[in-house]
Amino acid sequence: MAFDETLAARIRDEVAGSDGITDRKMFGGITFMLNGNMAAGVIGDDLIVRLGAEAAPAALAEPGVRVFDFTGKPMPNWVVVDGSRLADDHLGQWLRKGLDYAASLPPK
Repeated sequence: MAFDETLAARIRDEVAGSDGITDRKMFGGITFMLNGNMAAGVIGDDLIVRLGAEAAPAALAEPGVRVFDFTGKPMPNWVVVDGSRLADDHLGQWLRKGLDYAASLPPK
């Protein structure tokens, strides 16, 4: 599966200058990690965000957000944000949520 290179570039622009952020191709897309912990990624035209057990259920109530079910098995603590819902300000807000969660984990 190809991923939206333009969305990936927008993410790179959002995180430019931040320490500890790397990206890696996986899941047929690309993921962005903070200190080795996955925070967000792009699959197809959509953004995936790692939120943790406490924040994921509330995020699912937002428009354009669904469970991350990549393999037929839902991935708990992750959500998919429809690419059409990622205006500039929304992308930054979702990235911050994923990066905040990744920052709460011990570095790998």
